[in-house]
Amino acid sequence: MGYFDAASSAPLHPVARQALLASLDEGWADPARLYREGRRARMLLDAAREAAAEAVGCRADELVFTSSGTRAVHAGIAGALAGRHRVGRHLIVSAVEHSSVLHAADAHEAGGGSVTQIEVDRRGRVTPASYADALRPDTALACLQSANHEVGTEQPVAEVAAVCRESGVPLLVDAAQSLGWGPVEGDWSLLTASAHKWGGPSGVGLLVVRKGVRFVSQGPADERESGRAAGFENLPGIVAAAASLRAVRAEAGQEAVRLRELTERIRVRVPRSVPDVEVVGDPERRLPGIVTFSCLYVDGETLLHELDREGFSVSSGSSCTSSTLTPSHVLKAMGVLSEGNVRVSLPMGTPEEDVERFLAVLPGAVAGVREKLGAPVPAATVQQDDALVVDALGKRCPIPVIELAKVIGDVPVGGTVRVLSDDEAARLDIPAWCEMRGQEYVGEEPADHGAAYVVRRVS
Repeated sequence: MGYFDAASSAPLHPVARQALLASLDEGWADPARLYREGRRARMLLDAAREAAAEAVGCRADELVFTSSGTRAVHAGIAGALAGRHRVGRHLIVSAVEHSSVLHAADAHEAGGGSVTQIEVDRRGRVTPASYADALRPDTALACLQSANHEVGTEQPVAEVAAVCRESGVPLLVDAAQSLGWGPVEGDWSLLTASAHKWGGPSGVGLLVVRKGVRFVSQGPADERESGRAAGFENLPGIVAAAASLRAVRAEAGQEAVRLRELTERIRVRVPRSVPDVEVVGDPERRLPGIVTFSCLYVDGETLLHELDREGFSVSSGSSCTSSTLTPSHVLKAMGVLSEGNVRVSLPMGTPEEDVERFLAVLPGAVAGVREKLGAPVPAATVQQDDALVVDALGKRCPIPVIELAKVIGDVPVGGTVRVLSDDEAARLDIPAWCEMRGQEYVGEEPADHGAAYVVRRVS
């Protein structure tokens, strides 16, 4: 079986398992107590904190353990904003942040704060200049992930941190995807991470607040974890998280080289073996194990089921796998194709033969899905002046794009096709199709239902 979804949750590292089992026997007592069992538990907790702080590159008293990475993000953003409320209530985030950051931003805005969202290029990267332009006298906090969870693109954290530091604004870095590969460079102020992303147990997060950063913990006071993470510490989980972080770091250098070669193999060979594919994300500045591509005329959920039947567990940012039926916010911000999206994220130790088998299976799986979708009930087409109108209302992507591809050859060069669609994904996928196929996307027009997407044939 090929488990290729480590970006969602990495398999439990053997060292994490050993540490977890050992600490269940030794670390069950309250580390705040002075008797023998409590002292033993405190020693385990202190050792875990020291090990995690060393891996992060911070002081031990700057790091607290939380109940999850999401909880660390929410606590970090809320505490930093509260600590600088006299400066203002302006928050800066990138458009491709993890949903935990964006949800915190939404809550801040709903509470009367203001939020600036930084756009990214087609590779998913921000620019330091865009953060510099967004900074205001009332900016309380800026946030930037170290690397993207959907496409693997690494962000210029050190440069953005320098820009923020010059203006006296703290930068919170979500390092969930990258911390297992190495420390985050730059003069950042706050950092969050999640143990299950690097092979530790679920239910353990990290929150680092540098000395000198104004921070006010929110919620009722609690004596645990410096008052920044309420509740009894999950000591076995914390010990296993710290032990596994140290273990994966020891393996990271050599394993990064190997996984980069395997993901590069996927990036190069998938477009060769599968027509009409867009590989997304930065080709150079990316995490070692993540590669993402989107396939035209493919329903993402169906493709994932086909690959699952072949023994491969992959994920998708496609609208077709979302309960909200909206495109991935990351792919949307990048302006790339979202339909038929596949994210392959290889865990450490992935065998080369699993990747080769995936590359052998994928073309047939995509072809099979396309065959199933290749003969839908033909969409109604009418001639309207010099434009051909395709009525794809009520049809989910990729059907509107398939119908567009079928009729584009029926109009003369210079003629237009108006695709009527009420699927939100069409707003992203039709322009992406035009760029891939060398046609001109004219724009979006209002329609009685949904929208009309106008495409001009140029070749």
